[in-house]
Amino acid sequence: MRVGHGYDVHRLVENRKLIIGGVEIPYEKGLLGHSDADVLLHAVSDALLGAAALGDIGLLFPDNDPDFEGADSLVLLKKVCNYVRDNGFEIVNIDATVLAQKPKLRPYIDKMRERISEACSLSVSSVSVKATTEEGLGFTGKGEGIAAHAVCFIN
Repeated sequence: MRVGHGYDVHRLVENRKLIIGGVEIPYEKGLLGHSDADVLLHAVSDALLGAAALGDIGLLFPDNDPDFEGADSLVLLKKVCNYVRDNGFEIVNIDATVLAQKPKLRPYIDKMRERISEACSLSVSSVSVKATTEEGLGFTGKGEGIAAHAVCFIN
């Protein structure tokens, strides 16, 4: 049995789409990054890779590689899951939390769970996504960025 933890953060900027958990969310700003900057899927990917001791998302998909510029993080997550399975592991469950003052994410959580479960070939009941604000504290609380934590269980 193995447990993995992933963390990611991206800055909020204008003129970018906001994509979290594979879901495009209407908002005045989006996350800045080499790929689509899906902070939630990056944290989930790192949790899975960490649990299997297979490095991290930056090792598999470097941010200086033009092949991954604008990449769909759902596609990357699917590749991560296949890589974890190809190395002899079974993914049991995923639990993640997004830290964002705005926008409110509750209306999108169920769709995020569906997208993650599909990419990972898991039942939706094996994927948990939560969202919280930080009561105006820190960079997420001030609306400067969005962060995500994820843990997973593999065996």
